[in-house]
Amino acid sequence: QVQLVESGGGLVQAGGSLRLSCAASGRTFSSYWIGWFRQAPGKEREFVTTINRSGSSTYYSDSVKGRFTISRDNVKNTVYLQMNSLRPEDTAVYYCAATTVFFPSTQREYHYWGQGTQVTVSS
Repeated sequence: QVQLVESGGGLVQAGGSLRLSCAASGRTFSSYWIGWFRQAPGKEREFVTTINRSGSSTYYSDSVKGRFTISRDNVKNTVYLQMNSLRPEDTAVYYCAATTVFFPSTQREYHYWGQGTQVTVSS
């Protein structure tokens, strides 16, 4: 029902900023909550942030609160992740995912996933 493609990853020094994009196909983009997840080498995939259908509500993991900002443009069918004050521990492959579940709480509730984009933060 929806295809997701991440972009914007790259190499950045600690303290720097990066903006990721998640472009979606389809006319029903506004029907989905969109989440960002990340997976570092040797670690399990973890929740980063999510945004509701209209973009009026957002939720963040404690590790990124105050540093990352999620937003969406339902006209452009795109979700953004603005990452500021990046730290080496933010290094991971970042994935966006979509779900129709109201207030999703687990990764398995996100039904559609992108391929991921690499973010590397150096010291």
